[in-house]
Amino acid sequence: MDLQQSPTVSPEPPAAAPPASDARRKRGLQWRGGPSLRTIGAILVVALIAAVWLDMRSQLHELQQEIIRKLAEADGYNKETRQIASRAADTVRDMEYRTGGIESRLAETQNQRLALESLYLELNRSRDERVLAEVEQILIIGSQQLTLAGNVKAALIALESAESRLERTDSAQFTALRRAIRRDIERLKATPYVDVVGMSLRLDTLAHDVDRLPLVIQERAMQEKPAAASPQSGWFGRLTKEAWQEVTALIRIQRVDKEEPPVISPSQTYFLRENLRMRLMSARVALLAHEEDSFKADTREAAAWLQHYFDASDAKVAQGLATLKQLAAADVTIEVPDISGSLEAVRNAKLVRERGLR
Repeated sequence: MDLQQSPTVSPEPPAAAPPASDARRKRGLQWRGGPSLRTIGAILVVALIAAVWLDMRSQLHELQQEIIRKLAEADGYNKETRQIASRAADTVRDMEYRTGGIESRLAETQNQRLALESLYLELNRSRDERVLAEVEQILIIGSQQLTLAGNVKAALIALESAESRLERTDSAQFTALRRAIRRDIERLKATPYVDVVGMSLRLDTLAHDVDRLPLVIQERAMQEKPAAASPQSGWFGRLTKEAWQEVTALIRIQRVDKEEPPVISPSQTYFLRENLRMRLMSARVALLAHEEDSFKADTREAAAWLQHYFDASDAKVAQGLATLKQLAAADVTIEVPDISGSLEAVRNAKLVRERGLR
């Protein structure tokens, strides 16, 4: 900037007041001697630029600080993210390891399940075979009781036991077998009941008591036994009594309309009792065989022997006669059904099972 130097004016003596134009000229000269407008504008522009620069510098500094803070936060976030990612990777590896263990255990469990299924099937087959064998044995026993002894009650118990055994298995493959057993049960229940066991026990009891039954000849001998002579009577009294007995023995009065009881020796008594016992046992065998003619003939013959050779006034003999009369009047001939249908059904079930296993 150029500064104009004011000219040197020599002092002059005071003069009169200058005119107005001179005064304005002087003020112009004085103004031109100070700073120019351009300089002031430039200073203002520089000051404004400096202020703007300072403000921009301050904002830039703040922006840098904010960026630094954001970068620090981002770096912290990045570190935390890396840590989380590392933990996630560790978790994934752990999960992969556990998944591998679970898969191996699953494969082992599947193998065990297959082994258990095969074992269960084998045990199931063995159990079914065992059940069929037990049912067949029970039915065979019931058939024997029904065929040999005619024991309908025992056969019915055997059939019900077989059905109960099949019911506990709860298997659908035994439905046909259970149906056949149920049909045989209904047939046996419809059969008239004959107490073969009770009748057989009554015959056994009577045969066991044969040795204690009194004979009619023993009763008569006791009644006809002469009274012993009194020891107080003398020889004359005894002689008189013996003479009277000899006289009375010459004359006997008896009824001819009543049969005289047979006189048997002691040795014959043994055979009589044994023959009666054998007759009762023969009646028992005929009862078990359901041979009504033989049973009735044996019981009637045994009753006739009791009435003829034994004392009918005795309580045991009277009871034995009543028992034999009741047994002779009983009907022992019944149409006994068989249980061949159940036996055939269980054997067919075993045959089908054996073919299936092959």
